[in-house]
Amino acid sequence: MNYEVFELGSVTFQSGETLPNAFLAFKTYGTLNQDKSNVVIYPTAFGDTHENNEWLIGNGMALDPEKYFIIVPNLLGNGLSSSPSNTPSPFDRVNFPHVTIYDNVKLQYRLVTEKFGIKKIALVVGWSMGGIQSFQWGASYPDMVERIAPFDGAAKTWPHTYVVLDGMKAALTAAVGFDSSKLNQLTSGDMRAVGHVYAGWGVSQAFYREELYRELGYNSLADFMTGVWENSFMNMDPHNVLAMLWTGQFADISANPTYNGNFDKALKSITALACIMTSSTDLFCTADDNEYEAKLIPNAIFNPIESIWGHFAGRGINNADNKFIDDNLKRLLANGANG
Repeated sequence: MNYEVFELGSVTFQSGETLPNAFLAFKTYGTLNQDKSNVVIYPTAFGDTHENNEWLIGNGMALDPEKYFIIVPNLLGNGLSSSPSNTPSPFDRVNFPHVTIYDNVKLQYRLVTEKFGIKKIALVVGWSMGGIQSFQWGASYPDMVERIAPFDGAAKTWPHTYVVLDGMKAALTAAVGFDSSKLNQLTSGDMRAVGHVYAGWGVSQAFYREELYRELGYNSLADFMTGVWENSFMNMDPHNVLAMLWTGQFADISANPTYNGNFDKALKSITALACIMTSSTDLFCTADDNEYEAKLIPNAIFNPIESIWGHFAGRGINNADNKFIDDNLKRLLANGANG
């Protein structure tokens, strides 16, 4: 096991549901300095684990473990932290509680403060649903978070993205005839259709038109569809996916007692220095959505990634996109907090 586990005990979520013996899986990189001022939080995205974040961590990079203590907490529902697939009955599979982004960040706060005694965070960074978590950190703990850098992730799930995620859910639940009483019968094989739905949104039209999948070693569109979209989704547990889809569909940094649904107020309350990046061709997290959000955050810059890799510009696959993100993080970390 190449990660640690933080035991949370009995946890009651925003939904009112309680999960006994909950836990967060996490991995750290680097060493916490004496005054605990070198902390970076890097939450995982939908379906990812800490290993998927490692492309952005390394010597000489912005997230240099020689300089920073980087904590990567795994999203609840991803199969490593408490999830439908690793929770004993009666809370397993479809009986797993509904978990929000707010819930995730609240529990990550416990990890950071209770285990490590950290009071200041230099940066919260993340891709996709990891990006939403970075916005949530900034809104939930403005006095603690000095910088945020969401990339290809919005501060809430806007209506169009909700519809896309709903299409993925429908592709999965169709396997049991949309019968909620049969959802526990779902298997990984039923995830094949979900992969095909996602394939139209993960990368851009130009990516397909220019056949950039050949750069990934696939000689045909059919091979790419099978080798990436089918296989990656069929490796996921369907009940974990349903749990994470729910988390994604209802993501909103203002959906909590602090802001009571006032989204603009939540954005204006983020005092952290913010560098907000999204791909110019992202079909999930559009540049328009992020630009709106950035205008309301007092200390934010909006810096889109000029890329035809769509949402996957933030996936650590394309060298030019990787360099753009790393360079922006270096500039952000070089700036004094709130100054």
